[in-house]
Amino acid sequence: MNFKALVTERDAAGAISSSVQTLDDDRLPEGNVTVAVEWADVNYKDGLCLTGAGGLVRTYPHVAGVDFSGTVIESADPRYVAGQKVVLTGWRVGESHWGGYSEKARVNADWLVPLAEGLSTRDAMVMGTAGLTAMLAIDRLEANGLKPGDGEVLVTGAGGGVGTVAIHLLSKLGYEVAAISGRPQLSDGLKALGAKTIISREEFFAAADKPLESARWAAVVEAVGGAMLGKLLKQVRYHGAVAAIGNAGGVTFETNVLPFILRGVALLGIDSVMQPYERRVAAWARIAELFDFSAYDGFVQEITLDDLPEAAKAILAGQVRGRLVVRM
Repeated sequence: MNFKALVTERDAAGAISSSVQTLDDDRLPEGNVTVAVEWADVNYKDGLCLTGAGGLVRTYPHVAGVDFSGTVIESADPRYVAGQKVVLTGWRVGESHWGGYSEKARVNADWLVPLAEGLSTRDAMVMGTAGLTAMLAIDRLEANGLKPGDGEVLVTGAGGGVGTVAIHLLSKLGYEVAAISGRPQLSDGLKALGAKTIISREEFFAAADKPLESARWAAVVEAVGGAMLGKLLKQVRYHGAVAAIGNAGGVTFETNVLPFILRGVALLGIDSVMQPYERRVAAWARIAELFDFSAYDGFVQEITLDDLPEAAKAILAGQVRGRLVVRM
């Protein structure tokens, strides 16, 4: 038996390239569940893995793809049976373990979750790590005390996967949503998802930088990092919180203690890679209940394995609108 996969290789000079190849089943990595992959997606981390940026992949040849959904072919673990629909996100799959850019994947059962009732395998990859992260961020902000009516909730990196999903989920939950985007052409689409206010990146950074700025945001889903995170912390209202989920704008930021000791602001780190099973299942169930996939169709583009090398470059350059899903 064999399968097709996008195989990423590094030559003697260190150059990275990817091509669709046909592989024998004995090339599949170790694991106790084999899945027929139906859909995958493209995240920022996938762009890093396919281009070699960031040094995430250490061993070549490699099959990237941090997320996938599909149907169990065979399982040595009693939790999963042949024919069952499953989803995988995170656990360093697609980095240190072969991932979802393949017609078949073999993984550890502990990394899987059953497909939530009401979702298709395509729906699961329209969400993927981006959607799961957005839901986990909102869950954490609400656990910190956020509730509808508290004031504006800001979403940064609003045109990306996490940002667009977060806007729609927050809107469905009854929050007043504002969005920061560096792409003004997306404004109408972001408003259609539920954003009430759109702020350009230039407008945001044009405001004078002070140790403590006017308090505006009840909470923030922050997908950018870097200078944006540092500035936003100074604008959060008393006992508000920032859920930090990304670093496209940089991994370091400057701030001071005033937002924390004068306003009680909380900075909450959101990790989706190593989240325990119970939290994943709960987040997927909430997504299935809340998310209107028909309203999000305009932010989804389908591609194939052959399209992935160019898609990787586009997502790293900030040129992807919403979500890219990979049809096997």
